[in-house]
Amino acid sequence: MVERQGSRRLPAGTTFSLAESAGSSAASATTGTDGAATSRASSSGTLDDPDDPLDVCLLSYRSDPYSGGQGVYVDQLSRALVERGHSVDVISGKPYPDLDPRVDLVKLPGENVVDEVDRLGAFEVSYLREPRKLFEWASVLTGGFPDPYTFGERVVDYLDDRGDAYDVIHDNQSLSYGLLDLLERDLPVVATVHHPITVDREMDLADADGLTDRLLVRRWYAFLRMQRRVASELPHVVGVSEATRERTVADFGADPEAVSVVHNGVDTDQFRPRPDVATVPERVMTTVSADVPIKGTRHLLSAFATVRDRRPDAELVVVGGFDDGGTAANLVEDLGIGDAIETHAEISDERMVELYGSAAVAVVPSLFEGFGLPAAEAMACGVPTVATTGGALPEVVGDAGRLVPPGDAAAIADAVCDLLAEPTERERLGTAARERVCTAFDWDDAARETVAVYREAIRAHR
Repeated sequence: MVERQGSRRLPAGTTFSLAESAGSSAASATTGTDGAATSRASSSGTLDDPDDPLDVCLLSYRSDPYSGGQGVYVDQLSRALVERGHSVDVISGKPYPDLDPRVDLVKLPGENVVDEVDRLGAFEVSYLREPRKLFEWASVLTGGFPDPYTFGERVVDYLDDRGDAYDVIHDNQSLSYGLLDLLERDLPVVATVHHPITVDREMDLADADGLTDRLLVRRWYAFLRMQRRVASELPHVVGVSEATRERTVADFGADPEAVSVVHNGVDTDQFRPRPDVATVPERVMTTVSADVPIKGTRHLLSAFATVRDRRPDAELVVVGGFDDGGTAANLVEDLGIGDAIETHAEISDERMVELYGSAAVAVVPSLFEGFGLPAAEAMACGVPTVATTGGALPEVVGDAGRLVPPGDAAAIADAVCDLLAEPTERERLGTAARERVCTAFDWDDAARETVAVYREAIRAHR
């Protein structure tokens, strides 16, 4: 066992306040209880015993529990690590995650201007005294996305006199310059890549309408220069699939030997079949990011219009929403299918499971997925699933679902109509899907394999 001096734990819900001045290293931690942060000493011992508990610092620059997979990843991995006996602090920027009570959350400040409707109106006079906040506001106002970079700066400030309290620093895809600073300060660093955002940029550029749109896309993705450099220099990277590993090496220049594949898990106790919920025979379900080209929403909507022509009672349940005046909303209107679509935004996992229980078929139309949590969660619920072959989806779905080419609306429509017409095949695929997820995608396995990467990083650090 590792002998530790002092208390490792920070009071739950810790908020970290930084002096937001250029080049400032001043930092203080505040809490919602007595206002004093607990100091922590670094671990001692060999750390070579696989049962030896570790102190883990898990970084996440955005951790929205309702949008995208990064908030899910932080929540579920930290929970699984704690279950295995490790101690975890999650250091997050806005929006903050929902975490297990046994995991400490350190809330770093940040303006999160990117989520503001009125970005110009988000300006505050105090920004003139706080250059980092002024940079965030100005960057977003001019079409940039500064969050990964500024989060990394704040992390370095926070860990400046706290880094030795942790055995390993694990970054959740900020891939910020701050990670290189931490390496220079002799801290073991591991980073997870869900998929290189170069994939998103390629698809957004292909979808751009004219020179101005292309310039705006390139401006938004300017942070990729940083991520390429950082990923290429990191000695220990976790890729959540073979597809992610291949693209991380090809797009980011990562050392192939540095990238370990650790598949995500699924909470199969939460995402489960619901025999108490009646299946609606013609109901199709999907989760979407409405106007993000990589998610393939427009191809699903075109496919559903075809399904509706063939099966007039078909209905589409969407977990997510369509932006007012956006591409998806306009397409719904053009196709005349709005009366058959029901949307649900920011719902609980339990409500999502209930909706899956009512669905006859689930569809994942993404053009690329680094892993594909929507597919895995639908399968865990025993719902027959149609997915594309984009990215890692074949790794997730295997032979327990129907696979179609990315961007092929006709193929999606054919697969959905076939399954709606074949209840016996739906039952077979639903059973096979549940079995596959329970066997292949377990968060405890993911935590165990991630800890193996941690220990490798710690040994190399020595």
